[in-house]
Amino acid sequence: MTSVTLDIAQDVALLTADLLDIPSVSGAEQAIADAVESALRALPGLAVFRDGDAVVARSELGLAERVILAGHLDTVPLPTTAGARGTVPSSWDGEPGEGTLWGRGATDMKGGVAVQLALAAALFGADDGAALPTRDVTFVFYDHEEVEAEKSGLGRLARTSPELLAGDFAILLEPTDGTVEGGCNGTLRVEATTAGEAAHSARAWMGKNAIHAAAPILARLAEYEPATVEVDGLHYRESLNAVKINGGTAGNVIPDRCTVEINYRFAPDKTLDQADAHVRALLEGFDVVRTDGASGARPGLTHPAAAAFVAVVGREPKPKYGWTDVARFSELGVPAVNFGPGDALLAHKDDERVAADDVRECFRAMRDWLTGAH
Repeated sequence: MTSVTLDIAQDVALLTADLLDIPSVSGAEQAIADAVESALRALPGLAVFRDGDAVVARSELGLAERVILAGHLDTVPLPTTAGARGTVPSSWDGEPGEGTLWGRGATDMKGGVAVQLALAAALFGADDGAALPTRDVTFVFYDHEEVEAEKSGLGRLARTSPELLAGDFAILLEPTDGTVEGGCNGTLRVEATTAGEAAHSARAWMGKNAIHAAAPILARLAEYEPATVEVDGLHYRESLNAVKINGGTAGNVIPDRCTVEINYRFAPDKTLDQADAHVRALLEGFDVVRTDGASGARPGLTHPAAAAFVAVVGREPKPKYGWTDVARFSELGVPAVNFGPGDALLAHKDDERVAADDVRECFRAMRDWLTGAH
């Protein structure tokens, strides 16, 4: 495998392009992890640790607070659509470093990773003119975010090396269009199953139709009015929906089993067990089995470091409706927010892209916050 050298002291938008040019689909993050590790080990102000394809770099200045900046290195697979621009190598509208940068991972989330690396170079490089931060910083780069949760590199670090993730406040550099998004909703998946009795459809009265028996489940879900819940000043919209239904064996057989898969996105005022109990109460009388779930995360905006960061960004914070890895930090007792360049609605799309100035603005806000320059 050919090694790649990253210049993390260059303009952060150009650094983003260099990161895009390193393919890093989930499960194939070694090349980008090697490049990140090598670049960080060249900085005298950081202690660097490697765990699989996760890289952690920590300053040890002995300051009163420690903040964590985290981002994942992997992307979803490259586009297969003919003519798609989300390919490797990346491409620019206009001159390199100006306008819009296209490529897989531009939004999710190599723009954010570039900001992390550029901050590491600016704050902990050998240059005597580097501005030292007012807080100690931990940089976390991890693998396997875009696949099953059990493969998550951040989850692995939390299990095997939680001391590396200790801190007072964390920022996950997922795309938020440069707005602080506090916490995140939790997610719960359950299956509600009905049982019937199989029979030939020509003699339907000899059986019991399990699909028909699922109608009350769908009716209850259709009639359900999801709540909007205020948590620490942010309003989280919940949702509860059937997302899949499966039943039947053949076109001439009355089905004896039907399963409705249901997804509940719940506000971070609830635990996973409380969300589970809520759904079971709604579907009382049916066989309900939990198949997956993850707790949400409270916003954490009341922490002084968070309040200072919001002031530097200068925009009204918003809630995060989708689940993100801020929940993993919350489980470790570290309040966390989402903040990064790029439009989250472009994530995973074949026309994934990010504006160069948006990456630069994200870098500026975080540098000013970390150095107290605001």
